[in-house]
Amino acid sequence: MSDRDGGTGPLLLGVRHHGPGSARAVRAALEAAGPRTVLVEGPPEADALIALAADEDMRPPVALLAHVVDEPGRSAFWPLAEFSPEWVAIRWALEHGVPARFIDLPATHTLAWGREETEDEENKANEGDREASGEGASEKRERAGEGEPGGLPSEPSEAVRIDPLAVLAETAGYDDAERWWEDVIEHRGVSDGDAFAPFEVLGEAMGALREAFGTGGHERDLVREAYMRLQVRAAQREFGDDVAVVCGAWHVPALRQRTTVAADRALLKGLPKAKADMTWVPWTHRRLSRMSGYGAGIDSPGWYGHLFGAADRPIERWMTKVARLLRDEDRPVSSAHVIEAVRLADTLAAMRGRPLPGLTETTDAVRAVMCEGSDVPLALVHDRLVVGDVLGEVPAAAPAVPLQRDLDRLQRRLRLKPEAQERELELDLRKENDAGRSRLLHRLRLLGIEWGEPAASRGSTGTFRETWRLRWEPELAVRVAEAGVWGTTVLAAATAKAEADAVGARSLADVTGLAERCLLAELPDALPVVMRILADRAALDADVGHLAQALPALVRSLRYGDVRGTDTEALAEVAAGLAERVFVGLPPACAALDADAAEEMRGHVDAVHGAVGLLGEGEGDGQGEDSASRGGIRGRWHGVLRTLAGRDTVPGVVRGRAVRLLLDDGELGQEEAARLMGLVLSPGTEPADAAAWIEGFVGGGSGGGMLLVHDERLLGLVDAWLTGVPGDAFTDVLPLLRRTFSAYEPGVRRTLGELVRRGPGTRGSATATASGIPGFAPDLDAARADAVLPMLRLLLGPDETEDADGPGDSHTNDSRTNDSSTNDNGADDNDLVGVGR
Repeated sequence: MSDRDGGTGPLLLGVRHHGPGSARAVRAALEAAGPRTVLVEGPPEADALIALAADEDMRPPVALLAHVVDEPGRSAFWPLAEFSPEWVAIRWALEHGVPARFIDLPATHTLAWGREETEDEENKANEGDREASGEGASEKRERAGEGEPGGLPSEPSEAVRIDPLAVLAETAGYDDAERWWEDVIEHRGVSDGDAFAPFEVLGEAMGALREAFGTGGHERDLVREAYMRLQVRAAQREFGDDVAVVCGAWHVPALRQRTTVAADRALLKGLPKAKADMTWVPWTHRRLSRMSGYGAGIDSPGWYGHLFGAADRPIERWMTKVARLLRDEDRPVSSAHVIEAVRLADTLAAMRGRPLPGLTETTDAVRAVMCEGSDVPLALVHDRLVVGDVLGEVPAAAPAVPLQRDLDRLQRRLRLKPEAQERELELDLRKENDAGRSRLLHRLRLLGIEWGEPAASRGSTGTFRETWRLRWEPELAVRVAEAGVWGTTVLAAATAKAEADAVGARSLADVTGLAERCLLAELPDALPVVMRILADRAALDADVGHLAQALPALVRSLRYGDVRGTDTEALAEVAAGLAERVFVGLPPACAALDADAAEEMRGHVDAVHGAVGLLGEGEGDGQGEDSASRGGIRGRWHGVLRTLAGRDTVPGVVRGRAVRLLLDDGELGQEEAARLMGLVLSPGTEPADAAAWIEGFVGGGSGGGMLLVHDERLLGLVDAWLTGVPGDAFTDVLPLLRRTFSAYEPGVRRTLGELVRRGPGTRGSATATASGIPGFAPDLDAARADAVLPMLRLLLGPDETEDADGPGDSHTNDSRTNDSSTNDNGADDNDLVGVGR
């Protein structure tokens, strides 16, 4: 075999995968040699897909995706960028009418090989390796390569692998393999008379490395190379020696090696098989920057793409790109900056003995000249340009599972294009197209396709608003293939998946959460199944904690009926029944709890209180029997809170929280709250229990700091109790108190400190009044409070645009959008009086 045209064998073009210098050299060598066929390292099952590379809708980076038919999650990728030598070779063959074929080990063996190793690892774990090594099955699967895209699953961990480029760079006296590659290949021009020289030199270097290191830890390469040799021989029988082979430079010595057909076939005998499907999928530059594909992840795909596309003056063009990006980000960058940055990069290259500036020199120049020494804008340059957010495109003619085709159709209809760069999407569910987008994103999340992630809205917080962060990753193509087992359309697959998840749910809270997701995704066929399972689980579950965890999600789900038009009558019945069971079981469940269990129970009480507030919003609004049937829910809940507040067997943190919730709802007067606090903080109460009561009353992010600021009685009680705690007990209660008061805003803590230092007239007395604090009257001045309402309405927003969009949680404000008693800004007069106060 030979590397030159006219030799005794095929033209072997050893390359660096994803190397723009190799890509240019391959194109020049093919133009010079003019072979009758081109063989490329890759899975032979993709031969039928090669023609799609010439489609005008095909935009690299793209990747060949192979997955097991019955197990789509087991997959492998072969990524190709515009500057990948394999892609250049394929495009050259298509442009010149020359057959192109893939010659690497078939994916049917590659995928089965990985599964076999994973099963062996899991069997060892089951036999006791987990206990001996401390490594779980999931870690073993990761070590075996499961789930990592690539041309082949990983080698066994015992193999010691070498990086050929790193060894060559070190031999040449370089401490950076990328810099060595740039100097030797990327910055070296290819002349018409020397098109084959780079491949001869690189082939000789790899031959020396293989003599020194053997396979270098790549034991599977022996099998792969045996298959490649058989494919090369088959091509020679058909086309003679006019065959060009584009493969990793590491394999060139093995393909030169003279072996018998029988020996190569013996290496392939008995390989495991798995039925595999193959297609093209979009890829991204960001994904290329990871260790993927051929194990040739590159740190700077954007930079390499620029070097490949810039026919002349690459440094000047690069600096212009950087300047444009920084200007778009409102950075003051002028043409003079570009000129100075280019000059500095050239100077640095000369000082460092490099033929041309590389990425290191250009980065240093950009930092010094355009970023003024700051790494903050430089990080933006690295993210947007050096790596980049380029997302490839695949034509519609590419094979795809039915679910993928339905997803593509929905994306086109809803004008929701996948993008590699993260972006924020604001949806108004009152608009048909936005509602459709919301349904699609929620259904995909149900299927485990995390294209979009819900985010908090910055402006509007009504329930008709949704905010999503969208970012399409290539791996989502695998998730789509996996989800294809549930159905051929997104709706059918999400429905089947929801029903299966409901049957297999481990807890009542999981089922209620699933019901909420079904409503968000609008799955009318799945909801009855989920509701039936929910009702059965709720009837059988006697754990109050489980019921309390399940109720909030269930009640939140009722809110979606207002905007989405979903029938939630069955859901309301289950929620009301669940609430009644919580009311009955909560007081006994709160008895005799340790500190951790008491803290957990306080969280349950808070969650149930919020849920009851939503569930009882229809009380007295005259909307029919359903509202009448729920009319006493708030009253019954307040009765439960009074029971919790008055029982000595209930932990202090729960009692304190119950008193605070009653006070906030206006069910308990300030005099009574002060009386209860005075009893708890009396000398007869254990200091630890009193501290827990205070934590429940004014802690937990409940705005307790402002309550103490505005009510000197309560502050005086806390102050008097704290100063009277015995020294031996103080160290025990200090952590609780510190946790409580450290959660306050700095301004609140400062104000409290000033009040304590000032020592108002009756500080520490249980009968102190707010009149002892300058600026506070004993009673609310309604006239002064009303005077600020017009200004507050102006600050909160225009009436026409914010009539249903006031401040508050996106799940709790829906009542304000439809309640005729609210003002134009989504906050009722009582709320504004409270603010004015």
